[in-house]
Amino acid sequence: MTTTLLISDLHLHPSAPDVTEGFLGWLDRRAQDAAALYILGDFFEAWIGDDLLDHVDQDPSGNAALAIRVAGALRKLADAGTAIYLMHGNRDFLLGHRFAAAAGAKLVTDPAVLRFADEPVLLMHGDSLCTRDEAYMAFRSQARNPAWQEQILAMPLDERIKLAASLRQQSGEATSNKADDIMDVTPEEVVRTMRDHGVTTLIHGHTHRPAVHELEVDEQPARRIVLGDWQPGQGWEVEIGPDGDPVLRQFAL
Repeated sequence: MTTTLLISDLHLHPSAPDVTEGFLGWLDRRAQDAAALYILGDFFEAWIGDDLLDHVDQDPSGNAALAIRVAGALRKLADAGTAIYLMHGNRDFLLGHRFAAAAGAKLVTDPAVLRFADEPVLLMHGDSLCTRDEAYMAFRSQARNPAWQEQILAMPLDERIKLAASLRQQSGEATSNKADDIMDVTPEEVVRTMRDHGVTTLIHGHTHRPAVHELEVDEQPARRIVLGDWQPGQGWEVEIGPDGDPVLRQFAL
């Protein structure tokens, strides 16, 4: 078990059972041979608080039952020896230590620098790189504020369910009205971030634009690897083997 796998943007939700089933099958077929699994945000389409795990009967949306099932599958993988790490995304920024513990996982900060074959690699969800989307960046600043999160988590469960549905709708409407370049990363922010962390390799998700981009950071060759979002029938992963070289791969679920 020397391989590390990285995935992002599964957006697990009861309305997309094919993706859930595909992911659970992928865990059994593929991830069980990995030393580590990193999930780089937007694992769930929405997350309203870890106490959701206590209220399956009070959650008609099915999110609680889904979360318990997914946590159990991850725990099984962790118990078999795979280290699992969760990073917050823009959809599941309220994901907490309780869910992580139930899943046998650990929360990691965004950004995070890891070393593979003695080379530093920067891991991010990717939303903080989209600085041209000023409206989203303002929301992101609010959503990452501990006081705001505490206020949201203090709301009754049914109100949080309604709020999550409302935010999901607003996000979809806002996205449909924005130019593509606004929702993509800002190239100058990418270079600045990589320079600040002393890396020449960056792996992130969020934009749903899977690709390997070649660039330069302080006249040094560098690369930005973008994970794709999961859809019914297909998923995306980055595999890092013993040589430390990340490989982006699309696969059938």
